[in-house]
Amino acid sequence: MPLIRPSRDEDLAAITAIYAHHVLHGTGTFEIDPPGEAEMATRRADVLDKGMPWLVVEDGGQVTGFAYCNWFKPRPAYRFSAEDSIYLAPHAKGLGLGRALLAELCARAERAGVRKLIAVIGDSSNTGSIGVHRSNGFSPVGVLSSCGWKFGRWLDVVLMDKALGAGDTTSPES
Repeated sequence: MPLIRPSRDEDLAAITAIYAHHVLHGTGTFEIDPPGEAEMATRRADVLDKGMPWLVVEDGGQVTGFAYCNWFKPRPAYRFSAEDSIYLAPHAKGLGLGRALLAELCARAERAGVRKLIAVIGDSSNTGSIGVHRSNGFSPVGVLSSCGWKFGRWLDVVLMDKALGAGDTTSPES
């Protein structure tokens, strides 16, 4: 049975390898050169230092995916909005792990005070990520056409969002 849990330092090699695969072979991220383990550790520490969740899904004792969220923008007015990121190992796709991982990320982001979770999905033909977000209650809000260039072609960005908890129906500071 797969286990979703907070990431640990010893997960960094697997996290780095999963992300490297997506950088080198996918269009879900517009990064061109895969970051090394030290850089991924720095990114993870930044997320955790902000009190935001960084989760992994473990199946058979092996990390097969990860997800985290970070503040959408650094300006104070955005402090209740976060952007999610989710990546699975190639062999873990289509097993429902992404849907479960994103659902847990949403729950933990809400507990961290996030009121709006935003998906910034690379490539409008990234039906897997769009579907996982839709199945977790995200709604499409727009497409930025041809704003990325990777693998010799222009790529869109699909924007989706989801209100968490009370969303915008109450003041988050009350």
